[in-house]
Amino acid sequence: MAAGAAGPGPGSGPGDSPEGPEAEAPERRRKAHGMLKIYYGLSEGETAGRPPGSDPLDPTDLNGAHFDPEVYLDKLRRECPLAQLMDSETDMVRQIRALDSDMQTLVYENYNKFISATDTIRKMKNDFRKMEDEMDRLATNMAVITDFSARISATLQDRHERITKLAGVHALLRKLQFLFELPSCLTKCVELGAYGQAVRYQGRARAVLQQYQHLPSFRAIQDDCQVITARLAQQLRQRFREGGSGAPEQAECVELLLALGEPAEELCAEFLEHARGRLEAELRSLEAELGPSPPAPDVLEFTDHGGSGFVGGLCQVASAYQELFAAQGPAGAEKLAAFARELGGRYFALVERRLAQEQGSGDNSLLVRALDRFHRRLRAPGALLAAAGLAEAATEIVERVARERLGHHLQGLRAAFLGCLTDVRQALAAPRLAGKEGPGLAELLANVASSILSHIKASLAAVHLFTAKEVSFSNKPYFRGEFCSQGVREGLIVGFIRSMCQTAQSFCDSPGEKGGATPPALLLLLSRLCLDYETATISYILTLTDEQFLVQDQSPVTPVSTLCAEARETARRLLTHYVKVQGLVISQMLRKSVETRDWLSTLEPRNVRAVMKRVVEDTTAIDVQVGLLYEEGVRKAQSSDSSKRTFSVYSSSRQQGRYAPSYTPSAPMDTNLLSNIQKLFSERIDVFSPVEFNKVSVLTGIIKISLKTLLECVRLRTFGRFGLQQVQVDCHFLQLYLWRFVADEELVHLLLDEVVASAALRCPDPVPMEPSVVEVICERG
Repeated sequence: MAAGAAGPGPGSGPGDSPEGPEAEAPERRRKAHGMLKIYYGLSEGETAGRPPGSDPLDPTDLNGAHFDPEVYLDKLRRECPLAQLMDSETDMVRQIRALDSDMQTLVYENYNKFISATDTIRKMKNDFRKMEDEMDRLATNMAVITDFSARISATLQDRHERITKLAGVHALLRKLQFLFELPSCLTKCVELGAYGQAVRYQGRARAVLQQYQHLPSFRAIQDDCQVITARLAQQLRQRFREGGSGAPEQAECVELLLALGEPAEELCAEFLEHARGRLEAELRSLEAELGPSPPAPDVLEFTDHGGSGFVGGLCQVASAYQELFAAQGPAGAEKLAAFARELGGRYFALVERRLAQEQGSGDNSLLVRALDRFHRRLRAPGALLAAAGLAEAATEIVERVARERLGHHLQGLRAAFLGCLTDVRQALAAPRLAGKEGPGLAELLANVASSILSHIKASLAAVHLFTAKEVSFSNKPYFRGEFCSQGVREGLIVGFIRSMCQTAQSFCDSPGEKGGATPPALLLLLSRLCLDYETATISYILTLTDEQFLVQDQSPVTPVSTLCAEARETARRLLTHYVKVQGLVISQMLRKSVETRDWLSTLEPRNVRAVMKRVVEDTTAIDVQVGLLYEEGVRKAQSSDSSKRTFSVYSSSRQQGRYAPSYTPSAPMDTNLLSNIQKLFSERIDVFSPVEFNKVSVLTGIIKISLKTLLECVRLRTFGRFGLQQVQVDCHFLQLYLWRFVADEELVHLLLDEVVASAALRCPDPVPMEPSVVEVICERG
C-alpha cells in the first residue's frame, strides 16, 4: 500500500499508475525529436515558423511543443471568417506538402548512411560471435599447456639440479685448464706477434692468480706469466720507440703497455715525444716548399698539404692521447694543449709566410679557397683541443689576411685612379694627328668615370668572396659585422672616395708646386668628375655596397651626405683653381703686353694689338672647353647696344667732368677728388668671388681676373696721347667680344671703363679718339 501511494515503482504494472503506454508515447517522440534537433544543430529557439517573443506554452502555436489541435480549430472557427479559413486550409496543405518533401529528401540523403550502418552492425555481430569462439578455444589450450608444463617440471626437477652442478664443475675445470695452459699460450702469442691477444689472456687471468697466489701451483703459474709479460712489455716498448709505424700502431702499443701496468706518466711523455718527431717532419716538409730553390706550389696546394699532413697528424695524436690518457685528468690535458699550441704556432707561422706571398696577386678566388680549407681543416683539432686555441688562432689569421686584402684593393683603386689621370694627361698632351681629332673632354670624362666604377665593382666582387655562404669562416662575427661595415664600406669604398678627393685637391697647390704642371683641362675634368660623384655616383656605390654586404654591425659609418659634401667641396676647389690658372695665363699675356711697350712714344693707332686678339681667341677656346662639361648657366638680360658701345674718356658723366676742355694740370686735386667720390658710389667688383658650377660663372671669373690685371698694369704706366688712344681701341675691341661670355655685361663695361679712365688719368695730354674712328679700326681688326 505504501508503495502504491508513493507512486509506481520498478515492479509496478500498468494498472498501478494512471500513466500507461499511451502517455509514454508522446514523451518518447519528444525525446526522439529533441535528439534529431541536437544532431542537426537546431536549438529550441530556432523552430521554424514561431515568431520571436511568442509564448512556448501557447496551445494554438503550430510549432510549439504544447500544440492542441482542438483548441486551435475552435479558435479559428470563432475568430476567422470562411474566406480566411479557406486560406488557412490552403496554407496548411502547402506547408504539409513542403514538410513531406523535406522529410523525403532527408530520408533519401541519409539512406546510404542507414544502410551502411546496418551492414556494419550485422558484421560486428558476426565477428564478435567468431571471436568469442576463438577465445574459448584459446582458454582451453592454455589450460592444457599449463597442465603439461607443471607435469614436466615435476618430472625433471631432480635431473635439473644435477645438470646445474655438473655444468658448474665443467666451467671450473675449463678455467683451471686455461690457467695451466696460460704460460704456453702467452709464449705462443708473443712468438706470433699477437700482442693484443696475449695482453687479453693476461688480463683475464690476473685477478684469479692474484687471489690464489698462496697456493704453490698457482704461484708457479703466476711466476711464469710475469716473466713472459716482462718480455712482452720489452718488445712493445722496442716497437714503440722505433717509431717506424704510424700513429694508430703506436697508440695500440701504448694501450697494450698501459694494460700491462706500465707507468702512465712515462708512457705519456714518450708518446708526445714520438708524436713531436712525426709532426716536426711535416713542418720541415712545408718549410722546404717555401724555399727559394724549387718553385713554390700554389697556395691551395700548400694548404692541402699542410691540412692532410700536419693537421691530420695532430688530430690523430690528440684523439689517441685523449683515449689513452684520459685518467691523467687536467694535468694531462694541459700537457696536450701546450704540445698542440707550440707546434700549431709553428704551423701558423709557415702558413702566414705562404699567404704573404699572395698579397701581390689580384685574384682572390684561389686565396679564399685556400683560407677556407685551412680554416675548415682546423675545426676538428680546435674542437678536440679547445684549450690550445687553434681554431681562434686560425680565425685571426683569416681575418688578418682579409684586412690585408682590403688594403691591397684600396691601393689598387688608387693606382687605377692615378693611371686614369696619366692617360688623360697623355691624351691632352699628345699632338692631334692630321685629319683626326683627339678625344674630347666629355669622352675622356666618361672613360675615366666608367674605368673607376668598373674597378670599384671588381674590388667589391673580389672581397665579397670572403662572405660567401659556402665559405666556412663567413659566419664568424668579424665577417658578419666589422668586415662589411668598417672594412669594405669605410676602409675600401669611403677610403677610396676620400683618397680620390685628396688626390684631386693636391692639384690645387700653388703654381710653383704641383699645380703649375697640371693642365687646366685636367682640373676642369676632375671638377666635373667630383661633381658627378656628388650628385649620383657616391650614392650608387654605397647603395651597391650595402646591398652586397648586409651589414649587421651597429658601429657608426660615414653618411652619404658627408661624402657628397666632401666631393662637392673638392669640385668647387678644382673649378676655382681652374679659373685662377686660366685667368693667370691671360693675365700674363696682358701684363707683358703693357709692361713691354713704350706708351709715351706710341704711334697713332691704326689697328687692334695682336695680344687683344689672342685674349679673345683664348677666351673663346676656354668657353668651348668649359661648355663640353658644364651647362650654360644664367645670364642677365642683355642690352640691345652691347656690341656697339664705344669707349672714350667721355663715356660717363664722371669722366666728362674730369676731362672737360677746361682741364688743366693746375687742377689735379679736383680731378682726383671727383674720381674718389665717384668710386664711393660705384658698385664694388669682387674679382675672386665664389665660382658656380656652370659655364657663365667660370668665364666671368676668368674675365674678371684678366681685366683686373690689365687695370692694375695700366695704373703703373704713363701714357702719351696715342698710347691712350691705343688703350681706347683695345678696350673697345675687348668689349665687342667679351660681353657675351659673362653673366652680367655691365661688369665688363665697368672694368674696361676703369682701364680707359686710369690710362687717361696717367696721360699728360688726354685727347681721346673719335668713337667712329675707334669702331672702324676695331671692325677692320
